[in-house]
Amino acid sequence: MKKSRSVRLIAALGALALVIAACGDGGGEFEAGELGAVEVGADEAIQIRSLNAITGEVAFLGIPNENAIRMAVDDYGQIAGRDVNVGTGLDDLCSADGGQSAAQTIVADSAVVGVIGTSCSGAAAAASPLLSDAGLSMISASNTSPSLTSDLEGTAGENYYAGYYRTAHNDLFQGQAAANFVFENLDLTKVALIHDGDPYTNGLTTAFENAFTELGGEIVVHTAVSVGQTDMVPVLTEVAAGEPELIFFPIFPAEGTAIAQQVSGVAGLEDVVLMAADGLSVTNFLDLPESENMYFSGPDTRFDENTNEATDLNGEQFLADYESEFGEAPSADFWGHAYDATTMLLTAIEAVAVEDGDSLWIDRQALRDELNSISGFDGLIGSITCDEYGDCGANVISIFQHNNLDDHQASKANILYTYSG
Repeated sequence: MKKSRSVRLIAALGALALVIAACGDGGGEFEAGELGAVEVGADEAIQIRSLNAITGEVAFLGIPNENAIRMAVDDYGQIAGRDVNVGTGLDDLCSADGGQSAAQTIVADSAVVGVIGTSCSGAAAAASPLLSDAGLSMISASNTSPSLTSDLEGTAGENYYAGYYRTAHNDLFQGQAAANFVFENLDLTKVALIHDGDPYTNGLTTAFENAFTELGGEIVVHTAVSVGQTDMVPVLTEVAAGEPELIFFPIFPAEGTAIAQQVSGVAGLEDVVLMAADGLSVTNFLDLPESENMYFSGPDTRFDENTNEATDLNGEQFLADYESEFGEAPSADFWGHAYDATTMLLTAIEAVAVEDGDSLWIDRQALRDELNSISGFDGLIGSITCDEYGDCGANVISIFQHNNLDDHQASKANILYTYSG
């Protein structure tokens, strides 16, 4: 795949400034910025890392991200005559402990330039402070919690750290989209919300509640389950007491499966409408008979004609390549976001890398500055522009009804509502 080489003026000027800084004292030695720099020798590879949920129930979310990252690295090719090495994929386990442990492994390797991850917001909340303190940049394809970036009104989220970016949407958009659909399209006014305490699930139910009540709807119950909980009858009995017309439970497959399988056995919930989000829009959940006719919100993935400017690959070609290599379609919705996140990182690395003798130097602060300046980058997901808190995603949310257990892609094409933030 031929790589596009349209370099923005700001990137060229930034690289020139670094060359001047490196050589201005006449000694020919590169001078690193305040966060330090990574030196890559003539025969060495540039090191980046992937950090996604690649085992367990949530692997259906993380594995397509992992695959897309490696496809993007292959498609992009070398930087300054050097290969890019992703290394062995690290597992965020979709948990705080997993994110923290993997981040500790990454920061222990001073050769690492940047990270693509995490899959889950809870893992990012634990990984981000460690990576930020080490001067690293991380771009996530599927973190959506507002706490990781901002409230979109200029206030940083409680889990925001410098050097964090994402191509995924901010769930303030998804909460608004889901609320609009339920209130305006389904004409339902009484909703129960269930989260699991994770920054993603809690952030999305809170965003839904704020948007839904602003529209005039009523949240009759806003409650939580525990990760690993299997008996959902007590919480569903609590929900039934509120007499909801719809339950919105944007959680993950293990607990989501238990709710979907047990809800009809609870008095008062036999006919309740069920709705979930992108955390359950994955193969293992969509295979469940109980998931049929449910509604799902998530990123709009109609990327066929969108082309990534760094590799000249469009969405249709990506999916064909993915199926050819892995024998199946991506099992979750953030494949385009992962591909774009990787090419964004590689493009930024190339823009700031400075040759000095036999070494290539990549300044950590310059890399962040380059990512901060991204505006109008054409990706599979659309035009990408990063704000000051790292929100870079194309904020288009679609809602589909799962009406085909035998063909998930057909179900995902059954889009009933689209919202553009």
